[in-house]
Amino acid sequence: MRIATWNVNSAKQRLPRLLLWLEQRRPDVVCLQETKLTEQAFADLFDEPLTALGYEYASHGQPQWNGVALLSRVGLDDVQRGFEGEPGFPDLEARAISATCGGVRVHSLYVPNGRTPDSDHYQYKLAWLEALRLVVEAGPDDVALCGDVNIAPADADVFDPAAYIGQTHVTAPERAALARLIDLGLHDVVRDRWPDSRVFSYWDYRAGMFHMDLGMRIDLVLASTPVAARVEATWVDRQARKGSGPSDHAPVIVDLDQAPDGDIGPMVPPPSRPARPGRTVRLPQAPVAD
Repeated sequence: MRIATWNVNSAKQRLPRLLLWLEQRRPDVVCLQETKLTEQAFADLFDEPLTALGYEYASHGQPQWNGVALLSRVGLDDVQRGFEGEPGFPDLEARAISATCGGVRVHSLYVPNGRTPDSDHYQYKLAWLEALRLVVEAGPDDVALCGDVNIAPADADVFDPAAYIGQTHVTAPERAALARLIDLGLHDVVRDRWPDSRVFSYWDYRAGMFHMDLGMRIDLVLASTPVAARVEATWVDRQARKGSGPSDHAPVIVDLDQAPDGDIGPMVPPPSRPARPGRTVRLPQAPVAD
């Protein structure tokens, strides 16, 4: 079974690319984030082409912002939009959907960004992760949490830790919240398979960050031990980040039981023009010093 997660940064804008990618990679289960569509709008756009490709689907959306979806060719049972105890900001947002697919409870998650460490949105992010932890703790045993967690688990998951000082995604409380989730017995399957590799899933659109491979690994698949034991390959489909009109994220792919493309990770294809070691790079969104 091939599981993939992809923050598409607008399903409507990515429609042709997404459908072509589904035909090329043939994932059995797909977790999408940032669809930015209501459930009706998602169905209006995707019902016919997804049905033609053999997918059932379920989405949880709102206009313009957030939005998650699940596509499956191996069953889509007991769909739940959101999760018990999920906090809002102040109202509930479309950030989580789960279903049982091929015997695995699969969650498509779009964790709040956090904005700045001194913001209310940052506290919302921490509360959201803690509420999710309590849900996962309650079971079932075969589970995969997939999505954009908006946290780089360790310094190795950003191109330059010094560039992110004072930014969200790398702070100790965020990483601790993610670690508490993982400590339930989950496995970060990409990092487990490629412990010493430079591997990213997100690159800012600006300043040539993608071409220089100045990225972050914030799109994760966290699998329980029974699911992680089935992993045969894990990789970031960097090809889907190339070309015209891409998302700023690349899909993360996990193959269970068999690996149709072989063990080809960690990023496919590898970057061709990475930045020179030791070069100082300022984040595009970072303010210019006075």
